[in-house]
Amino acid sequence: MNTETFEREVRSILDGLPKWVTDQLDNLVVVVEHNATHLQDPEGEGLFGIYEGIPLNERGVDYFGVTPDRIVVFYGPHLTLGLSGDALRDEIRTTVLHELGHHLGLSEERLHELGWG
Repeated sequence: MNTETFEREVRSILDGLPKWVTDQLDNLVVVVEHNATHLQDPEGEGLFGIYEGIPLNERGVDYFGVTPDRIVVFYGPHLTLGLSGDALRDEIRTTVLHELGHHLGLSEERLHELGWG
């Protein structure tokens, strides 16, 4: 899968989100990057995605004028899995949904209950 196809897959996942999710999204951008080399964490190389921001359930009345939260989906680590077709698409979907769950403020337990683990 090339980068362009990967990005289309991420967009497709976002376009297919259920209404209960899209109704809650606020001040969020989703981007695709090759890998997590910008993180100063040696563990970052194997990251499939990351949520950077303030979860909805932690925002207070003083939340305004801030830059958008970001979800970054990393292309490189997904490809190193050696998956193709539906298996790779499922892995991308899980990553996107998992990071969206962090934006929504869902616990790890709830993410797993939803199959977003």
